[in-house]
Amino acid sequence: MIIRRQTKQINVGSVPIGGMSPISVQSMTNTDTKDTEATISQIHRLEKAGCEIIRVAVLDQEAALCLQTIRDKISIPLIADIHFDHRLAIASMENGAQAIRINPGNLGGEGKLSRVVAAAKQHRVPIRVGVNSGSIEKDLLKEHGYPTPEKPTSLIKSAIRNVRLLEKHGYDEIKISIKSSDVMTTVSGYQQLSQVTDYPLHLGVTEAGGLIAGTVKSSVALGILLSQGIGDTFRVSLTRDPVEEIRVGFEVLRALKIRERGPELISCPTCGRTRIDLFSLAEEVEKYVQTMETPIKVAVMGCVVNGPGEAREADIGVTGGNGVGIIFKKGEIYKKVPEDELLEVFMEELKKMEEEGRKR
Repeated sequence: MIIRRQTKQINVGSVPIGGMSPISVQSMTNTDTKDTEATISQIHRLEKAGCEIIRVAVLDQEAALCLQTIRDKISIPLIADIHFDHRLAIASMENGAQAIRINPGNLGGEGKLSRVVAAAKQHRVPIRVGVNSGSIEKDLLKEHGYPTPEKPTSLIKSAIRNVRLLEKHGYDEIKISIKSSDVMTTVSGYQQLSQVTDYPLHLGVTEAGGLIAGTVKSSVALGILLSQGIGDTFRVSLTRDPVEEIRVGFEVLRALKIRERGPELISCPTCGRTRIDLFSLAEEVEKYVQTMETPIKVAVMGCVVNGPGEAREADIGVTGGNGVGIIFKKGEIYKKVPEDELLEVFMEELKKMEEEGRKR
């Protein structure tokens, strides 16, 4: 049983973070924020996949001015990601950002930071103090060295120093992240940070990589930390379509039995008995079930000999043979169809189950 670490609760728009609120799954757009049409379109796809909070990069004043247009067309909270220019942080909040991500130490001094805090108070916008291993202050690196699994001190010191700056100006609507591209440095850093602060923590492995490497690194780090009750919200960072980040994120939560969203998909690893294009079938089914919300178990199996028996606990499954496919429910054959119609018929059955689930 996972026992959540007790943290202060803040709210990013309508989404509570920390306390006993659900661990939320975030992503970040990779579009040009000034291209509002493309950005809104991508956010809509992310919403459909289950994304609960979205972050966009604000590189200049024009991008900041686009935030209200974007916010008006989406249904999840909008975070502005700011670096170096305090004026962009202020403009983002004035134009609808519901939270900002900054590194307070690189905004140009306390005077400029105080103006950011004043705007955050006025607009009731929480601040994420986001420190990466590549953005630690030089004096901390000189004193404590580059962060490692054995000694992530400089990461932690940087985060706490910047939190104290915000507190000095009377602000405590804060969440913290300390990300490294190294898995065990990330784990060690968050473990130690969680012992010295009760602010909510945003988890993630920065620059994790593409689909395979990024999924593995993020899943290992997040799995360890979340299983220890550490973490209130997170992003799986992939060099990939950000929709994939949401898919991986919810699978991590499902594997830990923390949260479930939509179907669980199981599929066999294939063997010499496989007589259908299982890879394509599984891929198409996986794409579709990501749009579903009903928490059922779906199986995609490779052969009619063992498929239904091996996936007996699945609510519904599909498998194929030489020219014929079968759809089974709870391990029992439900329907036989020609192989070239198998995917279409199976999708229709999934749609029916989704509609039935919504009526309950």
